[in-house]
Amino acid sequence: MRPARWVTLLLLGLLAWVQGQIWLGRASVAEVRALRREVAQAEQANEQARQRNERLAAEVRDLREGLETVEEIARLELGLVKPDEIFVQIQRPASGSGTPGR
Repeated sequence: MRPARWVTLLLLGLLAWVQGQIWLGRASVAEVRALRREVAQAEQANEQARQRNERLAAEVRDLREGLETVEEIARLELGLVKPDEIFVQIQRPASGSGTPGR
C-alpha cells in the first residue's frame, strides 16, 4: 500500500473515533443536554430561594424597626388585646340550621 492510503485510513479512523466521542463519549451531546437541564433546574430553585430569602429579610427588617408589625402579629396570630380593650367576637349563624331568615 502506498503511504497516502495509510494516511487516509489513519485520518478516517481518527474521524470515526472523534465522532464516537461526540455522540457516545463522556462529553456526549446527550450528556451535555442533561447537564444543561440540571443547571436550568438549579437556577430556578436558586431564584425561588432568593425570593424567599428577600421576603424573610424584609420581615426581619420590619420586626426590628417597627412595633406595629409586632403588634399586628400578636393580635392576628396570638389573639392578644391591650389592657384597656374589650374583645368582641361575632359569629354568623350556620347555614342550613332550619331557622327562617328575617
